[in-house]
Amino acid sequence: MEKIKDERLKLKNLKNIRIAYGIQTLGIIAILGYDLVTKGMNGMTDNPLWFVFIVTSVVTAYLSMNISVDHESENKGLKKGLKIHLTVLVSICVASAILLPLIDEFNMINVLLIPGIFFVCGLAPILYLYRLRKKKDEDTE
Repeated sequence: MEKIKDERLKLKNLKNIRIAYGIQTLGIIAILGYDLVTKGMNGMTDNPLWFVFIVTSVVTAYLSMNISVDHESENKGLKKGLKIHLTVLVSICVASAILLPLIDEFNMINVLLIPGIFFVCGLAPILYLYRLRKKKDEDTE
């Protein structure tokens, strides 16, 4: 096969891939929805398609971050934005650590583990966005 050189054909090919990805995602959601109705939440999350769906969603979100940073008009304060994001993240983690003991089923390990997971899962995209914005700022200078 020859490599496509025409820009119109490349764009059409990308649109076709996007349509195929959308149909595939709808199929996965339909199968997971069927599992949710027939087997319940545990049956749905035990399905290997659940893992594929979650990984695909995370990868798509990270790839979209790169596009959204390129689309931003101007970075007005990288460090200030980072501090605000980290403050909000820490506030959410502290609030969850305070509220979790109010639920009878949670023990002390869960009270420490769940906010820690929130922090790590929130910190990764915050630092990734900061790195993308910093790289874009350095490239414009």
